Amino acid sequence: MILFNYYCFRGLTVSLIQSYRHLGALLLSFLLASCGTETQPESSFQPLQTVTARPDIYADFTLTADLSELSDDQREMIKYLIDAAQIMDDLFWRQAYGDDYETWLESIADIDTRRFAELNYGPWDRLDGDKPFMEGVRAKPPGANMYPADMSKEEFEQAYLPGKAGLYSLVRRDAEGKLMLVPYHVEYADELKQAADLLKEAAKLAESTDFANYLKLRAAALISDEYQVSDMYWMDVRDNEIDVVIGAIETYEDALFGYRAGYEAYVLIKDLEWSDRLSRFAQFLPALQKGLPVADEYKWEMPGTDSDLNAYDVVYYAGHSNAGGKTIAINLPNDEEVQLSRGTRRLQLKNAMQAKFDKILEPIADELVDESQREHVSFDAFFANTMFHEVAHGLGIKNTITGSGTVREALLDLSSSMEEGKADVLGLYMITELHKAGELGEVDLRDYYVTFMTSIFRSIRFGASSAHGKANMVRFNFFLESGAFSRDTETGRYSVDFEKMEAAMTDLSRLLLTLQGDGDYDGAKKLTESKGVIGADLQSDLDRLTQAEIPVDITFQQGVAELGID
Repeated sequence: MILFNYYCFRGLTVSLIQSYRHLGALLLSFLLASCGTETQPESSFQPLQTVTARPDIYADFTLTADLSELSDDQREMIKYLIDAAQIMDDLFWRQAYGDDYETWLESIADIDTRRFAELNYGPWDRLDGDKPFMEGVRAKPPGANMYPADMSKEEFEQAYLPGKAGLYSLVRRDAEGKLMLVPYHVEYADELKQAADLLKEAAKLAESTDFANYLKLRAAALISDEYQVSDMYWMDVRDNEIDVVIGAIETYEDALFGYRAGYEAYVLIKDLEWSDRLSRFAQFLPALQKGLPVADEYKWEMPGTDSDLNAYDVVYYAGHSNAGGKTIAINLPNDEEVQLSRGTRRLQLKNAMQAKFDKILEPIADELVDESQREHVSFDAFFANTMFHEVAHGLGIKNTITGSGTVREALLDLSSSMEEGKADVLGLYMITELHKAGELGEVDLRDYYVTFMTSIFRSIRFGASSAHGKANMVRFNFFLESGAFSRDTETGRYSVDFEKMEAAMTDLSRLLLTLQGDGDYDGAKKLTESKGVIGADLQSDLDRLTQAEIPVDITFQQGVAELGID
């Protein structure tokens, strides 16, 4: 994210604002007026209501794992992986805010404000619609620091820039003020080489030959922006107890177009027991795809059957994955060609998931779920709903049936929220179908439905700036209007109508799959604008959660010291 640091006057602006912060908007407007060929739209300079820094909305959690079975070489390898992850953290800061972020952080005198800035990778509250929490801060640029701050969508759309929808380039201005592309591997060449060298050193210590080869391929990907080969190879890496997800991966930070990928990393330790329990579910994907409640043309693509389900303890988050709300499950690679050819790998982050259940979901259930259904909120159901959400990313369609390219290309900035919404509701569909087929064993389906509803309250609190938050608001309102949920006006507690729940699940699945298959941007926008809102009753209920001091999310104490390997 960028605050006052815009590309064409980077050093000058930062020093001026640190020295003359009291000039605020006047100084910023003057500088922007003299920079480049265009200024931001007038509306972006209107005063914004700021919110208060609130680091207390995050519950602290220490990331640890049982390393007792690991060799000395494996422990040493983890150090290299964490060092490489920290470089991804630096790069994401630069993508999200600007190159001067360290100087800016040091200038913040108030401890709570600085801590909140660190958690949000900038001065905008990611769990409250990206509202500024510092005086004098303007609206967060929707394209973060991946585009010129003074660039309009129209200018970009009209510019002749071959490859401008690519994942791995920054949009900048040349000396004449015209838009140009700067590849990541050029802009961040030194840092990416350092990260690549660390992965190569880690490869020398790997006990799994396949994992060692993957690390070397990923090192090559970092310095070339060519990720597909390493993504494809990663699908075959199965015998490693340690894993790492690293690189420019998710496009959520680019809220302008949804094109550009942000840097992130996870360092992971496999939970062998839980992974064994999950391994069999990928085989059901083709049958579930055929049974989707939508016309055949929207499910002609057949998901790969080589998908991998595993459980991990995560020991380090960095970059995008660590910004604001924390991910508790991963579904990768994102490359549509890899997904259609090989499927994806679904990584369940068990220790982070348990932390969210204990510190957030159970307290929410105590406050908002009807007492008659409170017993149906369980960790096993939370784990399964999360897992099948990730599996469900493999269902549906990746390429539009209207010739509009991929779903991601057609739905632009709405593609992420539509995809997250689809995965959530199809995850519940998968659970329902597998339960009917007797594949889930002796479980109570009501546990999954009530836990699903409770999880919506948790995710809605992530705010409108989050793709997950938008998807959850759409789903909540759709289910409420369908009678799948009901609210007792006296107690303010919610309950599930189990029969109507299944019908609403089917109807919403059909709607989202159709919007994606048609590449219907206008339809997706209409759905988001009409149902992606928080009504008065729901806002009152969310306020109760705040008053009860229930955390919105978790933040981590993490690193080699916490793991006892420093």
